[in-house]
Amino acid sequence: MNEGADYGGGAGGAAPSPGCGPEGGGFVPSALGTREHWDAVYKRELQTFQEYGDTGEIWFGEESMTRLIRWMQKHKIPLDASVLDIGTGNGVFLVELAKFGFSDVTGIDYSPSAIQLSGSIIEKEGLSNIKLKVEDFLNPSTKLSGFHICIDKGTFDAISLNPDNAIEKRKQYVESLSRVLKVKGFFLITSCNWTKEELLDEFSEGFELFEELPTPKFSFGGRSGNSVAALVFQKT
Repeated sequence: MNEGADYGGGAGGAAPSPGCGPEGGGFVPSALGTREHWDAVYKRELQTFQEYGDTGEIWFGEESMTRLIRWMQKHKIPLDASVLDIGTGNGVFLVELAKFGFSDVTGIDYSPSAIQLSGSIIEKEGLSNIKLKVEDFLNPSTKLSGFHICIDKGTFDAISLNPDNAIEKRKQYVESLSRVLKVKGFFLITSCNWTKEELLDEFSEGFELFEELPTPKFSFGGRSGNSVAALVFQKT
């Protein structure tokens, strides 16, 4: 999925991203931040899809995909704009983008099983204009560049849980993002581990907040807030 020693992973999942929920425990190092974990997850999901046709879960739920596509529609993002899904997992979001009409869509994941699963799902949907690549987003190939839109649903969250120097890996992520995204391009991130203020700090170098997207609110113990942060940054 989303991250580990190599990054580019993502996930499908009505389940939230790594470390979310009452057992998330903040940024305590976790197997959820390792490549080995997500390789195993996607090997199982690939087998399940092959046996039962189950595409797996959608991270943050279907409303998260709808939220992002509505934003792209609202701001009249051209349908031929190049879009990169960082940590595509089962590729379900790529399918939704293609069905909406986007014609230059790429999904990357460091897990070969995730890319194989994505390819199988995309083939089943009869779509042929989606590009898939096994890529470590922390060390992207030179061919991975020039995107108008980059999207992250949980990949940055998982990086934050990596047991092996997560702070440095987060810096690498920001540097990679700056390399692959065009100037004035947009970065859409959905996170359950980071608040708006924390994300603003993490992406302060080379990016500025363009818009905060509405997400579900919760109330607990007399306090209220958002369980998920969804922000749009623009590369300066």
